[in-house]
Amino acid sequence: MAEPTPRRHEPRLRPAPLLFEPAEAASDPEHFFDLESIDDPRALLARATELTVAFRAAADRAVEYQAMAAAQLADPRRFDRLTAADIAERAEWTEDYAKKMVEFGRDLMRGGEGQGPVDPA
Repeated sequence: MAEPTPRRHEPRLRPAPLLFEPAEAASDPEHFFDLESIDDPRALLARATELTVAFRAAADRAVEYQAMAAAQLADPRRFDRLTAADIAERAEWTEDYAKKMVEFGRDLMRGGEGQGPVDPA
């Protein structure tokens, strides 16, 4: 599992920007962020590492937003709140994972130091 992301009171590292690729490049299965055009292995390692860090940071951030959305959807003050089973179905999670994500989201919204979600697999 990836390292936990920094919380609100810690500075967030800024990874390399993920640039969108033109549609014609994205349709080529051999093309991936122009890595295939880098001949120097040192430069290839550096750029591939930048992308790896950026994708991990993006995935971690997206998981935090998933957790906050799950917590909001499960909020008992909402007249249209969803159960953990409903959230699990929408997000394609197990019900146990949905419960953990709801708790993680609540912790994030309180500004606490959550341990992060656990891999549902």
